[in-house]
Amino acid sequence: MFSNFPEGLAVSLPLRGAGFSTWKSFWYGQLSGMVEPLAGVLGAFAVVLVEPLLPYALGFAAGAMVYVVMDDIIPEAQSSGNGKLASWSCVLGFVVMMSLDVGLG
Repeated sequence: MFSNFPEGLAVSLPLRGAGFSTWKSFWYGQLSGMVEPLAGVLGAFAVVLVEPLLPYALGFAAGAMVYVVMDDIIPEAQSSGNGKLASWSCVLGFVVMMSLDVGLG
């Protein structure tokens, strides 16, 4: 609910800066939020349809995030002298998450 205000501002303020009137900018911001209920219903329907694939999709998303960390953050930490700490922190985080997965799953 509270995230709608900044989203509306993100649409309205650039329009106002581009020379649109205050009311026109305001209403375009309102119109941008009116698609959210329809998209929410369509998204819920899509989740019901692909429910058997969700564990694989979420696993893929988690793997992508681990890849981004390993590919971007660790080399950057190497340049500042914290490469070993970053590497071992990733390994420790992986072990903790796998332990939680096995212990709670």
